Amino acid sequence: MQGATKETVRKRLKRVEGQVRGIAGMVEADRYCIDVVTQLAAVRAALRRIEEEVIRDHAAHCVADAIRSGDPEEQRRKVDELIEVLGRTDR
Repeated sequence: MQGATKETVRKRLKRVEGQVRGIAGMVEADRYCIDVVTQLAAVRAALRRIEEEVIRDHAAHCVADAIRSGDPEEQRRKVDELIEVLGRTDR
């Protein structure tokens, strides 16, 4: 992962970590269920944005490097890997 992306992802993960702790506090405080579900949806959305950032970085660097390498096997492996991970995401 590239330096700028790594820092962005790290900061976003820290924010999500705080959100999850906040949700745990809401559960402990017996907050209204819909409020808890709303916060859970916000965490899922934040994680999706982080996932997209990591995938974008992977495509821009790892996949692009494989393409520039001229090695058809490496190119195929990186593209297959990307397609597989995209197939596993909840889109």
